Amino acid sequence: MSLKIYKPRTPGTRGMTTLNYRELLSGHRPTKALVSGGKRAVGRNAAGRITTRHKGGGHKRKFRAVDFRYDKKNIPAKIASIEYDPFRSGFIGLAIYADGEKRYVVLPQKMRVGDSFIVSETATVTVGNRLPLGKLPVGAFVYNIELKPGSGGKLVRSAGTYAEIVAQDAGYTHLKMPSTEIRRVIGTSWASVGEVANPEHRLVNIGKAGRTRWKGVRPTVRGTAMNPVDHPHGGGEGRQGRGLRRAKSMWGKPTGKGQKTRRPKKYSNVFLVSRRRVGKRR
Repeated sequence: MSLKIYKPRTPGTRGMTTLNYRELLSGHRPTKALVSGGKRAVGRNAAGRITTRHKGGGHKRKFRAVDFRYDKKNIPAKIASIEYDPFRSGFIGLAIYADGEKRYVVLPQKMRVGDSFIVSETATVTVGNRLPLGKLPVGAFVYNIELKPGSGGKLVRSAGTYAEIVAQDAGYTHLKMPSTEIRRVIGTSWASVGEVANPEHRLVNIGKAGRTRWKGVRPTVRGTAMNPVDHPHGGGEGRQGRGLRRAKSMWGKPTGKGQKTRRPKKYSNVFLVSRRRVGKRR
């Protein structure tokens, strides 16, 4: 295991863990042509008003141009380096195609520097290769999945995640998502074989509030600590219960504690085979 555990010399380091990147990454600097700067929105709209709470501050980041579309087909590529991306939990790899073009891609587990992959309808079902979902066998693990053919990978891109193919039926592939939801996706959409790299990401203990601030996350105030005018859970003398049967968000919508929050008329309801399990016993 490549987790780094610290001696409790300060309260913040007691129980704090980080990943030992020296063991996990190849030590290369980012490729300059694929890196750009830019200003982050930090949860504000064009008028400067907060539209998404708890965002702001954090360390300055450089954006890596990661290829999710994979439009270079039938050209083999070799992984030249394994690198860190500040915008995602999984690792990225610098892929150098046989024609010399360089692109960043989200890496699967067990792929190392020097390994190859190919994007092709006739590719073998091996880790890193990318094929249409309809060409993959039942039981295969996939990641970086398209919802529409050619639209680029949208689903299952976080560290350590994968979706399992549970059925092929009438031109659609049934996928069991990391959330336990089973969803139909058209069989001509593409997906990569394997599981996203960096599965130990979920074991990291942040340890102190400051580390969360470095990531650009601002503090969250509990609804019960607010006044009634500010939150449905607010008010009362001293420490009070919320006074409601079910938890609500600031805007009165159901939230947390195993409640169903999906919109009844969501566009993708027709593609659901079974809903995700909710609650602590998921």
